[in-house]
Amino acid sequence: MTKKQKKALYRIIAGAILFIAAEILEKTGILTGIWTLFPFLAAFAAVGGDVVTKAFKNVLRGQVFDENFLMSIATIGAFFTGEYGEGVAVMLFYQVGELFQSYAVAKSRRSISDLMNIRPDYANVERDGELVSADPEEVAIGEEILVKAGEKIPLDGVIIEGSSMLDTSALTGEAVPREVESGMEVLSGCVNMNGLLRIRVTKPFGESTVAKILDLVENASSKKSKSENFITKFARYYTPFVVISALLLAVIPPLLTGGNFAEWIHRALIFLVISCPCALVISVPLSFFGGIGGASRDGILVKGSNYLEALAQAEIIVFDKTGTLTKGSFSVVEIQPQGREKEELLELAAFAEAYSNHPISLSLQEAYGREIDRAQVEQAEELSGHGVKAVVRGKTVYAGNEKLMKQQGIAFQIPSEAGTVVHVAVDGSYAGYIRIADEVKPDAKKAIESLKACRVKKTVMLTGDNRDIAESVANKLGVDRVYAELLPGDKVDKVEELFKEVSPKGKLVFAGDGMNDAPVLSRADIGIAMGALGSDAAIEAADVVIMTDEPSKIASAIRISRRTLGIVKQNIVFALGVKAFFLILGAFGLANMWEAVFADVGVSVIAILNAMRALQKKD
Repeated sequence: MTKKQKKALYRIIAGAILFIAAEILEKTGILTGIWTLFPFLAAFAAVGGDVVTKAFKNVLRGQVFDENFLMSIATIGAFFTGEYGEGVAVMLFYQVGELFQSYAVAKSRRSISDLMNIRPDYANVERDGELVSADPEEVAIGEEILVKAGEKIPLDGVIIEGSSMLDTSALTGEAVPREVESGMEVLSGCVNMNGLLRIRVTKPFGESTVAKILDLVENASSKKSKSENFITKFARYYTPFVVISALLLAVIPPLLTGGNFAEWIHRALIFLVISCPCALVISVPLSFFGGIGGASRDGILVKGSNYLEALAQAEIIVFDKTGTLTKGSFSVVEIQPQGREKEELLELAAFAEAYSNHPISLSLQEAYGREIDRAQVEQAEELSGHGVKAVVRGKTVYAGNEKLMKQQGIAFQIPSEAGTVVHVAVDGSYAGYIRIADEVKPDAKKAIESLKACRVKKTVMLTGDNRDIAESVANKLGVDRVYAELLPGDKVDKVEELFKEVSPKGKLVFAGDGMNDAPVLSRADIGIAMGALGSDAAIEAADVVIMTDEPSKIASAIRISRRTLGIVKQNIVFALGVKAFFLILGAFGLANMWEAVFADVGVSVIAILNAMRALQKKD
C-alpha cells in the first residue's frame, strides 16, 4: 500500500470512528439541537476535508465541474438541510470507493511496472584492468562488461566468454530459459541465471532493446482509444448538465407548486450524488490499461489503447512469409536416396559442396554436422547456374539442379513438394535428391487456425518467393490467399487492393518480421512486428510488437483486445443504465441518499472490478 493510500485509509478510519460517536451522541440524546452538528462536522472534516479542499482549488483554477465539486456540493448541502448523518455517510462511502479505486489502478499498473523493472541499474565494466560499476548510459560501444549470476544484462552485446541460461520472460513472456554461449548475441533486460558472462557492448544504452521497450511502454497511455476520447468529451458536457439540472430541480418545482424548498433541495442533492461520473471516468481507461498490461505479460507490446481497440475489429490479416510464418533460414527438410542410405547421400553432397560458400552448400554442410576432410575431395568445380562437380574418394559426384541432371543425361526423380532441390549423381548414376527449404515455424499452423477461430474474415500471405514454394507453404498452413514473386513495392500495392475488401468498420492487419517491411507496416491499419526481440526496425515501425517468434500470439492479441473492448462496453452500458434509473427515482423523490451512494460508489466499484478482468490472461 502506498503512502497516499495509507493516508486515505487513516482518514476513513478516523471519519468512521467520529461518525459512529456522533450517531451515538445523537441517538442517546446526550447532544440535542444545534449541538449535534459539531461532532458530525468533525467527522465530515476528517473524512472529507481533502475533497472539499481539492474542489475549492479546482474552482480557483477554473476547473469547476468535477467529481470533487459534485461531492462537496451534495454533502455540504445535506448539512444545510439538517441531514448531518447523510452528509457524512455519503462522503465516507465516497472515500471508501476512491480508496478501492486507487488500489485497483495500482494493481493494473503493476503488470506494466513489472516490465519497467527490466531497466538495469548498473553495468560492471572492465576499465584499466579493474572492474567498476557504471551507469549503463555511460558505457561505450566496444567496452567489455561482466554479468554475474542473478544480474540483469544492462546493454545489448555479444558474448566473448562464458555460457549460461537467460531468463527472457520480462521481454517475451516465455517461462523457458534460453541457453547462450560464446559468440551469441544477448539483449539488455534479460536476467543471467547461472554462469558468468563477459560481453562486448554493441549498442549504446539509448539504442538498446531495453531502452526502446521502456520508451514504448511509458508512452502507451498517451495514445487514447475512441472510447476513452468519447468518455472525456461526454464528461465535459455531462457534469455541467447535471449540475444545472440539479439547480433547476431544487428551485423550479417549489416555485411552481409552492412546495417545501428543503425537500426539493434534498432531492437535488441526491440527484448530484447519483450523477457523479466516476464509474465511467475511471473504469474505461482502467480497462484499456489492464488490457495493455495483460498483453505485455504475454510478450505482446501494444503502443496505445487506440491500437488495442482497433485490433478488436481485425478482419483481414496479411502475413509476410519469410521470417514471419517461416524461419527465414534454409535447412535440409527431406533426403530421398535411391539405392543407398540417407546418411551416405547427405555425406556425398556435403563433400561435393565443401568448397562452395553458397547458402545451399552451407545448408548441406550444416545438416551433415561433422567436420569435412577436404583431402578426400579432388577436382572440385563449380558449374555456374547448375551446381558442382567433384571427385569424392575416387567417385565422380554431380550435385545440382534439374539442368545439371539433364546436361549429364541422367534420369532424375521430381519431388512431390516444393523447395530448392539438390539432385545427386554418382559415377553417372542417379543417387537421389535432397530438398532444402525455408522451414515453416512450428507455431505457424496453430496461428492460422487460431485466427480462423477468432472469426477473422481472411488470411493472406505475401512473399517474394516463387509461386510453387509460396503455394506449398500456404496450403500446408491453411492460408486463404497467397501472392508470390512480389517486389517490396508490390507488397504495398497488394495491401492497397486488400483494403477494398475490408468493411467500413473493419481493420486490415499486417504482420512482418520488421526488418524490411516498414512501408507495409506503416500502411496497414495495424502493423504487427513479429519476432522483434532485438529488432530496432520492428519496434520503431510497428503499432504492436510481439517479442517472440510465435505468430499465434497475433490471435492472442486479438482476443485480448476483444475482451477488453467488451468490458469497456459493459461498463458504459451498466454505469449509464443504473445512473439513468436512479436519476429518475431521485428526481421524483423515490431514492434516498443511501441509494444515491450505491448509484455512485457502488456502480464505480462494480465497474472497476469488471475492468480489472482485462488483466487476466485467457486463451
